[in-house]
Amino acid sequence: MKIKDIRELSGEELQTELDRLHRQLFDLRSQAVTEKLEDPTLISKAQRDVARILTIKRERELAAKAQPAKS
Repeated sequence: MKIKDIRELSGEELQTELDRLHRQLFDLRSQAVTEKLEDPTLISKAQRDVARILTIKRERELAAKAQPAKS
């Protein structure tokens, strides 16, 4: 998922996507232990997507805190 696409999502959509990615990451890790993965890079790609979403959520949180202080 591209950062541009993530920035366009609402807060609720971000949380839904984060939950989906956590579940996908869990499934990928389970597959890695029990059977061979077709594409081992999927784990790192999912981790990066999770990090991107958490970064956007943190940016929004900091922006919300800074906004009332300026008023």
